Amino acid sequence: MDYVSTRGAAPALDFENATLAGLAADGGLYVPAAWPTLSREAIAALAGLSYVDTAVAVLAPFVGTTLPREELRALCQAAYGRFAHAAVTPLVQLDGQHWVLELFHGPTLAFKDVALQLIGLLFERFLTSRDTHLTVIGATSGDTGSAAIDALAGRAKVDLFMLHPQGRVSEVQRRQMTTVLAPNIHNIAIDGSFDDAQALVKAMFADADFAGRFSLSAVNSINWARLAAQVVYYFYAAVRLGAPERPVAFAVPTGNFGDVFAGYVAARMGLPVAKLIVATNVNDILHRALSAGDYSVGTVTPTVAPSMDIQVSSNFERLLFDLHGRDGPALAAAMRGFEATRTLALSPAMRAEAAGLFASARIDAEDMALAMRWACEESGMLLDPHTAIGLAAARAAALPADVPVVTLATAHPAKFPDAVERATGRRPALPPRVGDLFDRAERYDTLPAEIKAVEAYIAERATARA
Repeated sequence: MDYVSTRGAAPALDFENATLAGLAADGGLYVPAAWPTLSREAIAALAGLSYVDTAVAVLAPFVGTTLPREELRALCQAAYGRFAHAAVTPLVQLDGQHWVLELFHGPTLAFKDVALQLIGLLFERFLTSRDTHLTVIGATSGDTGSAAIDALAGRAKVDLFMLHPQGRVSEVQRRQMTTVLAPNIHNIAIDGSFDDAQALVKAMFADADFAGRFSLSAVNSINWARLAAQVVYYFYAAVRLGAPERPVAFAVPTGNFGDVFAGYVAARMGLPVAKLIVATNVNDILHRALSAGDYSVGTVTPTVAPSMDIQVSSNFERLLFDLHGRDGPALAAAMRGFEATRTLALSPAMRAEAAGLFASARIDAEDMALAMRWACEESGMLLDPHTAIGLAAARAAALPADVPVVTLATAHPAKFPDAVERATGRRPALPPRVGDLFDRAERYDTLPAEIKAVEAYIAERATARA
């Protein structure tokens, strides 16, 4: 399996090198040179398999010959053995049509664990045979940071520098990052938004002088291996609800388009996906792009769903690549225009093609709270704000009654206790495994959202490439 850049000018890489590279040298994102497919019989055979065995079957085409199948299985077993639920990502039924896929049973209580626990092991495995020290740089709007830190803390040959927007993540999210005191972990609070932090990460990869001094890699969903790992739970959920004999719809709360793009990949692989419902909050660039063709950057509005407070959705470029007929130079020109003007228009043909699979909704604070209350009253289930946005979009989609609709529950409600309590009158408690979080010491540094300041900070602390 070869991976190519969405912008067409970087060399093709295998799975190992694409995983370690993260962002392509031309500024694009890696995607498979061709989408692998699973036959109807192969999808049916997933029924009844454990999550680990499902992961091996789904990931094997992406991994190719990079890892023997048994070694891939051992890595998946180690990654998902740390989850608190035996099913890893269990399904919970809300009513006759609506289900919730709980993706928060990992060590940091968020869906990012599903991918990053595996990524940490892949980094370690791939680096064992290399005389290289990896400098991993990431930006987080809340959950990626803690999941990446947990996965990489203490690992050999890796330094992690994680940027988060100061004051724009929940206290639980911040403490899950800043209380990890491993010497290879460095937390940076940026005086700005997540988009500012994400732009800094991309700028560092694009800075040839800086990148030339270190072996840079990424753990954001710009890293292909992260998305590949997320494809698994779409298959895992769908076969339990009748796939491939009947289609299943998914509602995905998203800001950076990574989690829902994994659903797109599952559909390209042959999973019968009735609809992917892109659920946004008031930071609605994805909804505007899919519903009106208006992919233009607005001002980020802070909300109680901070992981969705994004106006530049990096992974949308991967969908645009397919909508441009996989023409890398054409997309590169379009992205240069977007980076210069902060606006990009989807043609009617592109919108029509996307509408075959995608729907979208913009959910405001009131509808989010109503979804929280409905789930609590209907089934006694507490939802975090992001999941509630997904559920509100799912219920508004008006899909046929015989189509199961799965809302992806992206975080444990205890990560956002104030918002949940305001909506439901019930305050969720942290699970015992993180119950001492507020007693732990914190460590982080605050920097301006300026490339030179961040690069100087990293250069002072990172281990140079061997």
